[in-house]
Amino acid sequence: QVHLVESGGGSVQDGGSLRLSCAASGWTSITYCMGWFRQAPGKEREAIAVINFSGTSSHSDSVKGRFTISKDNTNHTLYLQMDSLKPEDTAMYYCSADPRWTDCYLGRTVFAYWGQGTQVTVAS
Repeated sequence: QVHLVESGGGSVQDGGSLRLSCAASGWTSITYCMGWFRQAPGKEREAIAVINFSGTSSHSDSVKGRFTISKDNTNHTLYLQMDSLKPEDTAMYYCSADPRWTDCYLGRTVFAYWGQGTQVTVAS
């Protein structure tokens, strides 16, 4: 059984940085598609970054140049480095994972596994 656990969220000032982690316990597949989503109160869930096992990644326009998705295949951990944070980045952040790596694109919403989320709050 695969479990995804996010960590690293918190409260920061405008312009600050955070690094989110998503630990995938029970993961055995070599192939994967993994992603980060966020959802702010009263808003739709937004896909912000995705990466496949070959290292190909994509970021949404809203975070491009500020956030970077990466994956450590040794310890099965997904990361999201977030720099130059803005108040509009305030949201609950979720990671997702699926061993099916085809059709691994930003905007894909069907994933086998989801984390419980970690809150990010950016104060102005």
